[in-house]
Amino acid sequence: MSEDNAAETGAGTESRENGAIKIYERNDSMENKFIRVDEVAQELSVSKPYAYKLIKKLNNELREKGFITIAGRINRQYFYERLYGTGKGER
Repeated sequence: MSEDNAAETGAGTESRENGAIKIYERNDSMENKFIRVDEVAQELSVSKPYAYKLIKKLNNELREKGFITIAGRINRQYFYERLYGTGKGER
C-alpha cells in the first residue's frame, strides 16, 4: 500500500498514534528523573537564584564523576541523596 493510499484509508494512523504516546510517556518519565529550579526552591524554601546555585554545585559534582548534566536541572535521586542522605522516595 502506498503512502497516499495509507493516508486515504487511515492505515498506519494507529501505529503513529501509539508511537506518539510512547514518545510522550518516555519524555514524561525523563521529566520525572530531573528536578527543576522551581521545585528545588519550593522543596527547600529558598529563592530561585539560590536554587540555581545549588543545582550548579550538584551538577559540578556529577560532572566531576563523569556524568553528563543539564543546566538548570538536577537528577532527582542525586538531589535527595545529597540533601537528605536518601534515595528517591525514602525521605
